[in-house]
Amino acid sequence: MPGSTFSIQNNCSHFVLWSLVITLVMTLSGCGGPWRDVYLKKGVGRLTQEDIRERLGPPHTAKTPALGGDSLWTYRFPLSEQDLTSWRSSVLGDASNSITSMMGKGTETAKPTLYCYRYALTFSEDKTLKTWNREECVPGTRKTLTAK
Repeated sequence: MPGSTFSIQNNCSHFVLWSLVITLVMTLSGCGGPWRDVYLKKGVGRLTQEDIRERLGPPHTAKTPALGGDSLWTYRFPLSEQDLTSWRSSVLGDASNSITSMMGKGTETAKPTLYCYRYALTFSEDKTLKTWNREECVPGTRKTLTAK
């Protein structure tokens, strides 16, 4: 039955190939930066203050003009280097941690450095998201800490 051995090996290599393709697609689908950026970008002109409050919680500051006009909400969130990169390598990192733990090396890894980022959201008078931006709480922090 030499033909059946070749068939099994051929099926195994197809399985491995498709597994790699699926893993790659799943990894790349995490592109786009922090999830809040994607959420807000897709929500401009559509999300309301209530929608955002439900998803992000109450704002850290909220300024609404007494005589009408645009209101401004701000949030502060800690983001890691992994959160800030557009290509997520978490699948590879998780796999390497699993392999390391199987080899008896433990799962101790360095804690990620967190950076403070402020999201400023502007809402029109009808309480819909008009614009938003993300900036460091203290400009230049990440650049200073990651300089080599």
